[in-house]
Amino acid sequence: MKVIISAGGTGGHIYPALAIINKIKEKEPNSKFLYIGTTDRMEKDLIPSLGINYVGVEMKGLDRKNPLNNIKIISMYNKAKKKISEEIKKFNPDIVIGVGGYITVPVILSAHKLKYKTVIHEQNSIPGMSNKFLSKYVNKVLLSLPGSSEYFKKDKTVYTGNPRSEEIISIKEADKKELGLKENKKLVVIVMGSLGSATINEKEKEMVNDFKEKNYEVLLITGEKYYNDYSKMSIPENVKVYPFLKNFINVLKKADLIVTRAGASTIAEITAIGLPSILVPSPYVTNNHQYKNVKELEEKGCSKILEEKDFCSKNLIPMIDKLLEDEKEYEKMKNSAKKLGVENSATKVYNEIKKVVDAK
Repeated sequence: MKVIISAGGTGGHIYPALAIINKIKEKEPNSKFLYIGTTDRMEKDLIPSLGINYVGVEMKGLDRKNPLNNIKIISMYNKAKKKISEEIKKFNPDIVIGVGGYITVPVILSAHKLKYKTVIHEQNSIPGMSNKFLSKYVNKVLLSLPGSSEYFKKDKTVYTGNPRSEEIISIKEADKKELGLKENKKLVVIVMGSLGSATINEKEKEMVNDFKEKNYEVLLITGEKYYNDYSKMSIPENVKVYPFLKNFINVLKKADLIVTRAGASTIAEITAIGLPSILVPSPYVTNNHQYKNVKELEEKGCSKILEEKDFCSKNLIPMIDKLLEDEKEYEKMKNSAKKLGVENSATKVYNEIKKVVDAK
């Protein structure tokens, strides 16, 4: 199979795209790939480092705050579309796949205009503007969460789960001792995305010592930018602070509870593992989609919501205590999270892509 795939901006788009590439490689080892991304976001370095053929295109998202800037962005879009069309014709793919981010708009539209088959994958409960728009021009829309289905035409929509989930299931558990943690203690992981959060970090510093007398351990992952804030602080013995962890998923498999944001990748991780969560949706994302992600998870019974404005020791710690002490509620959340995870998600995505490729 010859595949063009496009995803940009964040790991929430890029890692599912990589999971799709890996599954196609597994099923059809002779497949060829071309990844189209931006020239200034994380995919520009990550994708070539993995040996995947990469084309970077200068592209920005629409500026909603300063509409005058969009004159320049529309000009950039037109140039991008021309370059992308040339790359598509040269590569001559069997299918073109969009996995999120504004870069996918010119890629999918160019492919559609050139009469190539197209598929998009949506990771969030509330789809982004790009995917809502592109859904009119694609052969199939694949979904991470069942709640997204109401935004797309039923005849071209399939709930597959997030393809990242299937990869996560096969990852081995970490050794807690390597992180200075005890095997016989419950573990709570607190992390606000790979970069951390300035507002949440200030509140975390205030609450660190409130964990001192707890009979569980806390792994606080701050992000590189905020790690030094803790160097002069007195940290309780049952709290371990790290800037980031390369083996984060391995560690997550040993956790009993996670306190984190509600991005698409996070949801794929916690549902694949079956990990109960307290989710703190970022209020700074487009269309407040993280809050809507959490509401879907809360309704399914696998997560509790704590808004950023309410994030503090007196609210968070009783929530943690109650969840870890109430075995019945905890098991219910664990089972609900596991049910929402799709164990063969990448395989399902591959099967749907294959159907589109093979259709007459």
